[in-house]
Amino acid sequence: MRIAVTGGSGKLGKSVVRRLRADGHDVMNLDRVGQREPGTVVVDLRNYGQVLDVILGLDDRHQGFDAIVHLGAIPAPGLLPDAATFENNMLSTYNVFQAARRAGIKKIVYASSETVLGLPFDVDPPYIPVDEEYPARPESTYSLVKHLEERMAIELTRWDPDLSIAGLRFSNVMDPEDYEEFPSFDADAMLRKWNLWAYIDGRDGAQAVARALENGKPGFEAFIIAAADSVMGRSSASLAAEVFPNVTVTKELGEHETMLSIDKARRLLGFSPEHSWRDYHSNRTTPTED
Repeated sequence: MRIAVTGGSGKLGKSVVRRLRADGHDVMNLDRVGQREPGTVVVDLRNYGQVLDVILGLDDRHQGFDAIVHLGAIPAPGLLPDAATFENNMLSTYNVFQAARRAGIKKIVYASSETVLGLPFDVDPPYIPVDEEYPARPESTYSLVKHLEERMAIELTRWDPDLSIAGLRFSNVMDPEDYEEFPSFDADAMLRKWNLWAYIDGRDGAQAVARALENGKPGFEAFIIAAADSVMGRSSASLAAEVFPNVTVTKELGEHETMLSIDKARRLLGFSPEHSWRDYHSNRTTPTED
């Protein structure tokens, strides 16, 4: 397919662009930042005219797209004032969705967020593992936008029954170099309690995007995208019992099983995480002493 990836210069975006190109797709990165190179166009996603123009075609570089992967956003709460986060992210997503519709594109995959589940869980989750079945519980402006984007996607797919929008609720994106810090998390169970000790390897995040492009159906669906394991060396059952003693655990948890359920993404998208921080540490060689 011919695919536009907004935010392709970001942490997750780089992995997504690399994966989709490796899969044989023709990919263009649309971002406000990025090197001057083939396959990248500098676009202000807050400007609807720019977004529509580049999606419809650009001189001799492309003549339109078959699908949009929308990752471009301020990526977390607290990086800018709340009003700036709301304006940038809400307007950018509307512009991308609307321009895609005007261009006749029927396949959109975009970055929603684990934050809509109720992070940082200062109020207990309704049950563990959490999943997509309970109503959104945004606790920040960043998360509020993610919730509103999902509501917008629901209405747009109601207006156009042939339109497919997949909202991928990504967990905390990690690259291999981030795994150095992971063993230190065991010192305090509260350090990573805020997202139920979850994460997603960027390469597996890219896999989820590829699967959603391949297997997404008309309509809107939200999917939690996380690694199969937690960031902790301790068992998931012991963590849940210690930190959330009043929360019902709805299934027997595997030794290090994620508490952000990826069952729906496995079932409907064919998502299957391939990377773990444990592999990174087990594959490291220990220098021998002379």
